[in-house]
Amino acid sequence: SPAQKLVFNRVNGKRPPLLLQQISAPEECYTLAHEENVRFVYEAWQQVEQQLDGSRSEESACGPVQYVEKTPNPGLKNFVPIDLEEWWAQQFLAKIENCS
Repeated sequence: SPAQKLVFNRVNGKRPPLLLQQISAPEECYTLAHEENVRFVYEAWQQVEQQLDGSRSEESACGPVQYVEKTPNPGLKNFVPIDLEEWWAQQFLAKIENCS
């Protein structure tokens, strides 16, 4: 059975004072160049996804090719991806235990 995940709920629905200070911080300002770069990457990726979907349905040799490793690395045979939420929860609890 999968391990239970820790869920942190706010007490009485209130945020701790530290979080209120972080939320009231000024928003980041993005330059026109930044927005243009984001738009370019987004649109280019949309084109790749459309071409990839089209090449799958048509079984043609043209268009983008999705990489699939033919001979997997034997060192990664037992690889298990990390659950970052669980890891952060464990780090949080370890800090609490060390402080008390």
